Amino acid sequence: MSQVFPQTAPGAVIFPPIPPNMQVAALCWRKHKGRKEVLLITSRDTGRWVVPKGWPITGLTAAQSALQEAWEEAGVLADADKARYVGRFAYDKGLTSGTALPVEADLFKIRLRKGEMKDTFPEVRERRRIWVTPRKAAKLVDEPDLQEILRKF
Repeated sequence: MSQVFPQTAPGAVIFPPIPPNMQVAALCWRKHKGRKEVLLITSRDTGRWVVPKGWPITGLTAAQSALQEAWEEAGVLADADKARYVGRFAYDKGLTSGTALPVEADLFKIRLRKGEMKDTFPEVRERRRIWVTPRKAAKLVDEPDLQEILRKF
């Protein structure tokens, strides 16, 4: 039986204690040649396609924390005021101990414009980035809840 934590209000400032299974994620998207595209990155451990995500950062809003992860993992430099809550997805986070932690991630969408992605960022040597349609992204990610959000996007 999984533990249930109260949902964090989108944009709420996160203070300790943070539920141990809560993460934040960024669904970065753009319009390219008249159609929507979303940004996927590879995970560091398995190389599978994911969206930028990580643990909430104390003192930042959930959206700000998600965009901090997007900067570190994908080189996205955008304004958190543009981020909008789009949903929540669940997945199992592999831990260094070899076990898996059931995690839920609050997902924030943000539209990127020219100049809001940099080629040099903290994890540039550890990840790859691709732009794909939401439908293709839904086929590439493993998480069923995220697949559903992408299909509706």
